[in-house]
Amino acid sequence: MKILKFFSLLLVMLFAFNTASIAGDSAKEIEHDADQALKQFYNEVKGSKKYLNTTKAYLIFPDIKEAGFFFGGKYGEGVLRVGNTSKAYYSITSASVGMQMGAQKYAMIIAFTSDAALNKFLLDDDWKTDVDGKIAMAEWNSKEELDENELDDSMIAFVFDSTGMMGSFTMEGTKFERIRPD
Repeated sequence: MKILKFFSLLLVMLFAFNTASIAGDSAKEIEHDADQALKQFYNEVKGSKKYLNTTKAYLIFPDIKEAGFFFGGKYGEGVLRVGNTSKAYYSITSASVGMQMGAQKYAMIIAFTSDAALNKFLLDDDWKTDVDGKIAMAEWNSKEELDENELDDSMIAFVFDSTGMMGSFTMEGTKFERIRPD
């Protein structure tokens, strides 16, 4: 029981501190990993390159790690691109309490399909889902081409390259914070 309390306290403390102060990847590493994740996304999801070219911008998080044992959390770093140009870097974090156990790693791309959603996101260096806006989770069949007409939300998340086992993906309570990597 003492181990459970210690682990729970450790997770809470980790996410209680400002994530911008956590030493992360350099901009060069984030860019490289984002490029690799983007290539994989294009290979896994038919029509994804064409779809992303129609969006206002997209956030690429190539390596999000999530773990939980009653208390849980996730963290990753990524880049916001408008067209093929990198505009800013962000971290993604969340903390949760409840029945959960496991660990997983995955990549995520969040597409902005409206100027209003993108501008609202850019104006806030500390953007939170369910407070500042909502993100729809995309569902697609890997055998079919991505149909942009079925994706009509202003922010859409694509999860891919998943390993490990955690149960489900959720964006509830997720925080996006602008970071300035070296």
